[in-house]
Amino acid sequence: MRFQLIGVNHKTAPVEVRERLAIPESRLPEACKRLAEHPAVAEGMIVSTCNRVEFIANMKNGAGDLREFLRDYFEVDPSQFESHLYEFKEDEAVRHIFRVASSLDSMVVGEPQILGQVKEAYATARAVGAVRAQLDQLLTRAFAVAKRVRNETAVGSSSVSIASVAVELAERIFGSLNGKCVYLVGAGKMSELAARHLLAHGAASIFVANRTYDRAIRLAQKFDGQAIEFSRLYDTCERADIVISSTGAPHFVFKREHGEKFLARRRNKPMFFIDIAVPRDVDPEMNKLDGIFVYDIDDLQQAVSSHVSDRKKEAEKAEAIVKGEVEKFHARLQTLDVVPTIVSLQDHLETIRTAEIDRVRGRFGPMTTDQEMAVEALTRGIINKIMHTPITTLKTAARDPESTTVVELVRRLFNLHDQTPDQNPQGREKTVTASQANTRPGAQN
Repeated sequence: MRFQLIGVNHKTAPVEVRERLAIPESRLPEACKRLAEHPAVAEGMIVSTCNRVEFIANMKNGAGDLREFLRDYFEVDPSQFESHLYEFKEDEAVRHIFRVASSLDSMVVGEPQILGQVKEAYATARAVGAVRAQLDQLLTRAFAVAKRVRNETAVGSSSVSIASVAVELAERIFGSLNGKCVYLVGAGKMSELAARHLLAHGAASIFVANRTYDRAIRLAQKFDGQAIEFSRLYDTCERADIVISSTGAPHFVFKREHGEKFLARRRNKPMFFIDIAVPRDVDPEMNKLDGIFVYDIDDLQQAVSSHVSDRKKEAEKAEAIVKGEVEKFHARLQTLDVVPTIVSLQDHLETIRTAEIDRVRGRFGPMTTDQEMAVEALTRGIINKIMHTPITTLKTAARDPESTTVVELVRRLFNLHDQTPDQNPQGREKTVTASQANTRPGAQN
């Protein structure tokens, strides 16, 4: 196991740091491909959301440091972010990924959006060939663990979300949302979810502006709202009491001067900006204007903290599930590490057995079917007895930290160095499961 993970999240880094490392959806395939092509990386994927940016890799021979990739990709010195970075390796990386997928590391514990975001990140990396073998197994297992947590605990019940917290804050400002107008800037999933919550609490109408006008139209139709061309954003935004912004733009969409114009047109009626973008869409300077209230993703985090205590016991149950799953995953990977050697040994001895039968067949003369079967049974029985001890030893060693030494010894004893444990003679990767190893000729449990 050579997993390594490095990243920042809402716990370790403020939004102004996270936005410097965030990778927009449009650039994610290219970034994953570059990560997988890095000299120290065998496989890699990237999770980039408003609350976290994480780089996950299966390293070649356990060597290398993902900080090298950060330096190359972002063209910055990673030491600038060192105090905010966290790093996990091997089992700790597995545990972290299981916790993230299960929403145990989320700003709102139990929220369902993160699992979908991890699945999308996995699909993107897989589509460009950045995820193949062990990372594929890891993520597939992470999704199964998340399902167990969801089914076996109540950690996701009565789920508090960023969207629901945004509604609470809006109600504090306006008293009631009845008749209020909502403006969605950007047509992302989080914006849509927040809009649904606002409408459910009495908001009257929806405007949608997006750089791709067709997407604005489709989202507006879901709410019986009105799509606005992005070029008309600043001419129409003052209509809104509540603005939800999530565009993925690399710079501020709303600046102080925009806020001043909006207030003048609204005759100082208050406006509420929910900025769920990373990088941020709304300049913090706007919050200094009387009548404009700006909440970014970190402000929302503080608002949800009061909801955490009531699900603490369920989270503890979920953590126990994750702990057990990490141990099972570790054992499974160790077992798979010795399977190629078992298969090589079986193939090697089977080749010797058939070659020896062919060599002496001419001396026996014609044999009946019963005689052929007897020779086959006799030679297979000998091979089974020869292989039993080394195979049992290999399977036992898979659970031992010294398994690499045992595998190497068996390969030397039986002269299995003509091909590497994870390749066939043509050099292609050879994927074999433990169950397949037990069904090969001469296999013993």
